Amino acid sequence: MSEDTKLTKAKIRFAEEGRFLTGTTSTPDDDRIPPGQGLVKGFPVLDLGIKPDIAPEQWSLRIYGAVESEVTISWQNLTNNLPQTDIVVDIHCVTAWTHLDCSWRGVLTNDLMKLVALKPEAKFVMIHGSDGYSTNLSLEDFLEESCLIAHTMKGEPLELDHGAPARLVLSTLYFWKSPKWISAIEFLTEDQPGYWEQRSYHNRGNPWNEERYGTPVKPAPAPAPVELAEPEPLPARRKPSFWDDLKQFLS
Repeated sequence: MSEDTKLTKAKIRFAEEGRFLTGTTSTPDDDRIPPGQGLVKGFPVLDLGIKPDIAPEQWSLRIYGAVESEVTISWQNLTNNLPQTDIVVDIHCVTAWTHLDCSWRGVLTNDLMKLVALKPEAKFVMIHGSDGYSTNLSLEDFLEESCLIAHTMKGEPLELDHGAPARLVLSTLYFWKSPKWISAIEFLTEDQPGYWEQRSYHNRGNPWNEERYGTPVKPAPAPAPVELAEPEPLPARRKPSFWDDLKQFLS
């Protein structure tokens, strides 16, 4: 992962300032638009400044971690061999914009999981993108009924700006939880922070609870190297005397 970009640093500052917070909460049943959000007609593009251009036939999705055996999903599997589902959902970005009625097509995570044998201790998920991005989810959120590995947006193949060839779409959380350019799904036994969760964003990101920001969570530090005690110096070796040399000569 490269150093934080100007945009990344600005968003970190927004988090530190509590930008866009209203201090109110709601529910999807009461309000279609979460607190503090404003409607947009277009679809703003935000990323880390890295846009990996991957040909669909070269794309694959690795599923690993707390599973009985690793699984690799090819582009052919994603677009043809697995069940295809169409959804229409509202998208809510932590930067306070909402885009209504966005259509997507792809494979539901619930259908994807029919190919995966999880270990009993798997409770969390880390989603990885080819740009080096990552975000963490609970297993429950990952298996939300409309959560989708999408390859089509508004009836057209995903564009590069929107995460082509494939991305996650999880509309029940802020959109930073839906990585573009998805490359791997890692199942975890313990929760770990992803890219933005390490940079002041909330660990979950429920829009109706206005879970925009939280205390930065840093990855566990690597164990400190063990410092070995200095060895005791060896006693100085006595310089051989004349008699030592003589004994050596006579032996």
